[in-house]
Amino acid sequence: MGLVFKALLFWFPLFLFLFLHDSPTKAEDFNALNNNANSSSSSSRSLASNCNWFRGKWVYDPSYPLYDPSKCPFIEGEFDCQKYGRPDNMYLKYRWQPFSCSLPRFNGLYFLEKWRGKKIMFVGDSLSLNQFQSLTCMIQAWVPNSKISYIKRDGLTSVTFQDYGVNILLYRTPYLVDLVNEKVGRVLKLDSIRSGDAWKGFDMLIFNTWHWWTHTGRSQPFDYIEDGGKTLKDMNRMIAFYKGLTTWARWVNRNVDPSKTKVFFQGISPTHYEGKDWNEPTKSCSGETQPFFGNRYPAGTPMAWVVLKKVLSRIKKPVYLLDVTALSQYRKDAHPSAYGGTRSGRDCSHWCLPGLPDTWNHLLYAALFS
Repeated sequence: MGLVFKALLFWFPLFLFLFLHDSPTKAEDFNALNNNANSSSSSSRSLASNCNWFRGKWVYDPSYPLYDPSKCPFIEGEFDCQKYGRPDNMYLKYRWQPFSCSLPRFNGLYFLEKWRGKKIMFVGDSLSLNQFQSLTCMIQAWVPNSKISYIKRDGLTSVTFQDYGVNILLYRTPYLVDLVNEKVGRVLKLDSIRSGDAWKGFDMLIFNTWHWWTHTGRSQPFDYIEDGGKTLKDMNRMIAFYKGLTTWARWVNRNVDPSKTKVFFQGISPTHYEGKDWNEPTKSCSGETQPFFGNRYPAGTPMAWVVLKKVLSRIKKPVYLLDVTALSQYRKDAHPSAYGGTRSGRDCSHWCLPGLPDTWNHLLYAALFS
């Protein structure tokens, strides 16, 4: 009973803020917020028409993975689990199969031809890096002899497939909103996105943020939060996340021309540090070699997913949600754990490559070309 009471105390300010400090959502949006992540949402339907690509199961496929990591120059050590000694390889062999349809086969050459001369930018944290490296490897596997430019400079990474004029970039920003150094210290500004000027003029934007909002103590990269002109030492992180996302939504509304730019949001990527989330409380991702195969993930829908859906329900410009949360929750086996070469300790947050982010990009491909 004590744990339940503590949980209510923690979440009550968020619910009060979401439902009293904003105008009501439409009934369909409210229902979508209260359904499990496995249930159909307006964003899912807009991507998949009569098929919800995000409801399905993981199936063994001996033809996987989609590329050889030793032949892809873009994978960094923290994701290259095979290179750094992971002894099993079954996690490489699972393919996502929607219940009521099939995903179109990924074709990197077709991708390049259709997006010839275009610019694509991933904007976000290290999970965006995960997806960025996955997509560039998936495409490169189809054109291994293509001329490629690979540049890393000051938080910006660029891969250009020169024969096709396709430029894929990564802009690193953990919160989307601004994090600046001021006299008082490092300030996270919930109302400001000055860095957004760097995102303009692209043909596709794929945004992501969440994991850094939960960091506290020494791993927290800011000293203060600025909200509405007030400087605070801290605040409810879920409310801060909501406010930061709302600022990002305003930026999209003001700066994106849907006739020129497609906008995606990566979705909430789950972690697997606590085995109680899948009813094995003594475990973590370490040593896990198979997905969770139950019908419903025991931990349920993350509150961050609810907040994200709330913001997306109010955005005026079309933003397509890659609703990867539930399908990723099943993949307790797909993290680097102790096999992320450049990281110390256990990593149950990022994902091995090849691996789960390839499915995120397969869903992105389906959204673009189906």
